[in-house]
Amino acid sequence: MSNNFRPTTLERAYELARSGECRTVGDIKTRLQQEGHERVQDRLYGGSLTSALRKLCVAHYIAPEGGEEAPASADPDLEDDEEDGPVPA
Repeated sequence: MSNNFRPTTLERAYELARSGECRTVGDIKTRLQQEGHERVQDRLYGGSLTSALRKLCVAHYIAPEGGEEAPASADPDLEDDEEDGPVPA
């Protein structure tokens, strides 16, 4: 018997933020859309949520081999200036 459980958009956003794969909230939104989540912008709206996801991204991000490292002193409040803007389809 297969397990067809799929996390909600919000649950998956937190998983991605903690995974170390996404550097910014914008990266999370892009991945969610690629995975087929709908209305990502609506579900990940709000300053508190965005701030929490951003802090997790900064804390857990692991740069890919040969890629640029995230600055250790990055100010999380300066990341994703357009995060509340529309996400391309």
